[in-house]
Amino acid sequence: MAILNTQRRLAVTATAVVAALALALAGCGSGSDSRSGSSAAVSSNATGKPLDTSAYDQLIDAGPVADDATVAANSWAKAVKAAGVLKVGGTKTSTLFSLQSTDDTKVRGFDAGLSQLLARYITGKANTQLSVVDSSTRETVLQNGTVNAVFATYSITSQRKAKVDFAGPYYVSQQGILVRAGNTAITSVKDLDGKKVGVQAGSTGPQIVKENAPKATVQEFQTDAEIVQAIKQRRIDAYVVDQSLVLGDVAKDPTNLKVVGTGFGKQDPYGIGLPKGSDAAKFVDAWLKKIEADGTWAKLWKVTIGDRTGVTKTPTPPSLEE
Repeated sequence: MAILNTQRRLAVTATAVVAALALALAGCGSGSDSRSGSSAAVSSNATGKPLDTSAYDQLIDAGPVADDATVAANSWAKAVKAAGVLKVGGTKTSTLFSLQSTDDTKVRGFDAGLSQLLARYITGKANTQLSVVDSSTRETVLQNGTVNAVFATYSITSQRKAKVDFAGPYYVSQQGILVRAGNTAITSVKDLDGKKVGVQAGSTGPQIVKENAPKATVQEFQTDAEIVQAIKQRRIDAYVVDQSLVLGDVAKDPTNLKVVGTGFGKQDPYGIGLPKGSDAAKFVDAWLKKIEADGTWAKLWKVTIGDRTGVTKTPTPPSLEE
């Protein structure tokens, strides 16, 4: 994936994250959403360590709100405020980044939280309207006006920048490898040669596998869930994708899945997809700087990722693209 010249990097290594995740999953539990009065403030929609929904919801409700002049000075934000809702392209199945709860149907996670915080910043309320996207449809929904922004672990590349604008990056990852828990043949990226490797269609996965394991057989799938199922059914040997998604898959099913090796490849910057040629990126970048400076970004990372993977050191947000 194309990499931006960032001055700061995430302080958490893949090895530390994976090791901490294994420890965290050993003591998992479940409960119900406390927003309706329950004392157990967790969501029961995953088999891994649950999300503290009460802490999450309180954080979103406490997010900053822009003054009228700030919104009025930006045509993109002004239109969002007039509509009263931020139309977002995202997912409902990413455990750590954007997952719909079976308890109250609300979507929560790091990406989802950012979109809700941005909606609150513009409109005064965390009102978002989610359209589900995958790797092959993210540009389309921005180009045809279905959504105002895309929050979907969306890697910034020069090819995509020709079609859409980006704010950020707001997060940096690398590549990870997911295999069946009982797989001992693959321990690192060098073991992928000669193996069947799943990637998401429309992603940069095929190119990454080609560069790092040229003798691997690449199979493309539309969704993360389809690839995970193919691994469990032994139709493919491994899944190469951003570490963040790999960790989310293991958090959901640590009994049958595992991460192997350490992160590899270039750093992968996630950006917020925005309509090409609009003034949205300037507004959203200013908002990102604000929530990074006031600690909101770090608090969101902690409740959605850090607390759920056992990682105690909060990473430093990457520098925004100049």
